[in-house]
Amino acid sequence: MDDVTAVPTPRSEAAGSARTGRLSLAVALLCGALGAAVALLATRQQWSEGTATVAGGAFPLTARGSDVTGVPAALAVVGLAALVAVFAVRRAGRLAVAALLALSGAGTVVAALLGASDSAALDEKAAEASGDTSATVSALSHTAWPYVAAAGGVLLLVAGLLALRYGRLWPGMSGRYDRGGAPRPQRRPAPVDPDRPEDLWKALDRGEDPTGA
Repeated sequence: MDDVTAVPTPRSEAAGSARTGRLSLAVALLCGALGAAVALLATRQQWSEGTATVAGGAFPLTARGSDVTGVPAALAVVGLAALVAVFAVRRAGRLAVAALLALSGAGTVVAALLGASDSAALDEKAAEASGDTSATVSALSHTAWPYVAAAGGVLLLVAGLLALRYGRLWPGMSGRYDRGGAPRPQRRPAPVDPDRPEDLWKALDRGEDPTGA
């Protein structure tokens, strides 16, 4: 017997594309929203700690992520805005916004990893506490929060890559409003019976001339 190879029909291909679009959209929304939230939360936490010598004693110092660098938080906000804007544009505009989303995620990762070993923020605090501009912090240590912020950036990057790859399958707000705002065909007015007063009043309410032919 001859082998029979099933040929996918256009309808099955369209259904498969629709499922892929819905799945990629759900994953991108989850990754984008979660990534931005994680990055913003992480920048508000303590990233590093150390001590400064003040009047012969050790003075403990701490620095939050926002003290170390403001880049991850700023890029997380940009990425979240780009995630929303993806649905407001089409074609080339959607690709550009998706690229911005991916770049925001990548930038968040790089900035967070650089901040994981940064001591400038604590050195500045040590100089302020000791009154010596050349003072530096000692016993420097870092927490895991910079890496949490980097993980948030990775999620934003994944959302951007999904938007670049599958964004053409996603719905857009403009298309929805276009369909909703399209003029509907007007129905022909019902015939007016001159012997029925209620029909005459309804015609007058509609702005029609009930006496016209």
